[in-house]
Amino acid sequence: MPNSLLPQPWRQWLLDTGSLTQNLKELAPNRFSVRVLHTGFTRPSLSEARSLNIAFCQQVYVREVALCIDGQPHIYARSIIPRSTLTGAERQLLFLRNKPLGEFLFRHKSMHRGPIEVKQGQVNQHAIWARRSIFYVNDKPLLVSEYFLPSLFLIK
Repeated sequence: MPNSLLPQPWRQWLLDTGSLTQNLKELAPNRFSVRVLHTGFTRPSLSEARSLNIAFCQQVYVREVALCIDGQPHIYARSIIPRSTLTGAERQLLFLRNKPLGEFLFRHKSMHRGPIEVKQGQVNQHAIWARRSIFYVNDKPLLVSEYFLPSLFLIK
């Protein structure tokens, strides 16, 4: 979607190239938490496999979490990590538990981020905005998708 069509105030959140974790921590100091919803090895969706340029039948590590303020989810995130990324120091991605992936990524000197893709969709008959991008750590890819709930703008 062209950036010019993104409505305010969504545009600021969707196009920000910095750490979403850090932005949430600044929005609500000492109230941020990560709730792990699911982790494990499975197959990626066709779209995820194409984005990462891997075979659809390849097993990947999936991590799904809710980013919360005061225990309330405001963003859902789904990370797709190919097995080939989980070598060397990046193996620690398997053991994040409730630590934010963003903290790992944005403190890594060799991390760079690919373009941000933005899309609007429906969840439980509610319109939501989402974005995804590929992060590279030591030139190893992982795909992060983030789904922004309207409740994000109710945080006080």
